[in-house]
Parts: sequence; C-alpha cells; structure tokens
Amino acid sequence: MVFEALGHQDELCAVIGIAREHCEASGNGLADTLAEIQSRVFDLGAAVATPVQTSDETKRSYTEFHPRFTKELERAIDKFDEELPPLTNFVIPSGGLSSTYLNLARTVCRRAERAVVPLVMAEQCDKEVGIFLNRLSDFLFAAGRAAAKREGKTEILWIRAKDV
Repeated sequence: MVFEALGHQDELCAVIGIAREHCEASGNGLADTLAEIQSRVFDLGAAVATPVQTSDETKRSYTEFHPRFTKELERAIDKFDEELPPLTNFVIPSGGLSSTYLNLARTVCRRAERAVVPLVMAEQCDKEVGIFLNRLSDFLFAAGRAAAKREGKTEILWIRAKDV
C-alpha cells in the first residue's frame, strides 16, 4: 500500500510540474505557488514512507507533515474564490493548457488521496497527509479556474443530456 501511495504522489508531482510549466509560459502568476506545492508533495511522500507505528521518534519528527501546509492551501483557495465568479454548474476540464493540466493534476491528486486513506485509517500515516491531499485537490480545481480567467480562456460548462 505504501509503494502504491508513493507512486501516485510521484505522478501527482510530475503532473503539477507540467501544469507549472504551462502557467510559467502563460504568465498567469501561478507557477511559483505550484513549485512550492511540488516541494510539499515531496514532504508528503516522506511522511508516507515513514510509518507512524514502526519508525522511531527522530524519523517521525523529521518527516512530520505540518498542518500549516493545509492552512496555506485553504488561504489560497479563499483568494481564488474572491476573484472567480461563483459556480452555477459543473465545469468540464477546459480553459487552456494551464487550466486543463491543473484539472488533470486534481484527478491524480484524488487518486493519491484514495491510496493514502487506508494508510491513515490503519494509523500507518499521519492523518494530516490525507487532509492535505483532500484540500490540494480543491486548490488545484480553483487554480485551474483562476488560470483560465487570468489567461482570458473560456471554461466549458457541463450541459445535461436532457437539456440538449
């Protein structure tokens, strides 16, 4: 289970890197924040790779995943919400390359979260890791919407089949 979770986190970091490159190229202002998040995903991997029940206090202390990282994500989400129009419908991944790759990162993040939940429930991993991944997927969704808006791209809204 640990190796699977670490693999998903590695993939997440790589997909965030692709999104970051597109954000850098577009100049939408998100690249530095995404680089910081990539480092936090590495920290998260260290926490997952250090089982709570079988690691000594020194290792656990070195790889502790601090709740302030989650709080920073929540503050960033709030700032995005201030600049974005409220959602009235589901958004289909769209809005340019930055936005679309941020949405892809969001789906990989959800998979990484699903892989960590059993570790958290078995108390092999700090619960903050799961909380962070949950909030990170929300951050990536909001960042994708912000990227589309900042780049002047159009988001495609879902249309129910019966409404077509």
